[in-house]
Amino acid sequence: MVTNKRVTAQQLGLDEGLAKASDAALFKWLVACLLFGKPIQQSIAEQAYRVIVDQHKLDTPQKLGNSSKAALVNMLGKARYVRYDISTADRLVKLCRKLDMQYGGKISAMHQQSVNRDEFERRLAEFEGVGPKTIEIFMGEAASGLYGEND
Repeated sequence: MVTNKRVTAQQLGLDEGLAKASDAALFKWLVACLLFGKPIQQSIAEQAYRVIVDQHKLDTPQKLGNSSKAALVNMLGKARYVRYDISTADRLVKLCRKLDMQYGGKISAMHQQSVNRDEFERRLAEFEGVGPKTIEIFMGEAASGLYGEND
């Protein structure tokens, strides 16, 4: 059963960083949104985020992108995020590597290179595994810091 109650950036301690459009908070929130964007219980997605980011300190594109897929699958398994573990591990690594190569590991650089919100969202969608639901969740809390608006 999938729950509709969404975990918020505040629950993850990211709300202040998102309000300031901090690269660290934006990256962590994007990782969380990729996990939350799958049809899986939000409590399990939250636990997966906490295992990867909080426990294993894979909190930058470089650290997460240099992790082995097997290690990430193991971490996802510890959180019971098993339905999409292999594809999610692969997508997390690819997201980090692409973010690093194209934008120097900074979501703010992607934002600065985008002429408007639509282009920024299009750039987000170019990452494998980032679809409309992930973008909706991400922008719901990141838009105010990036664009001075509430979604």
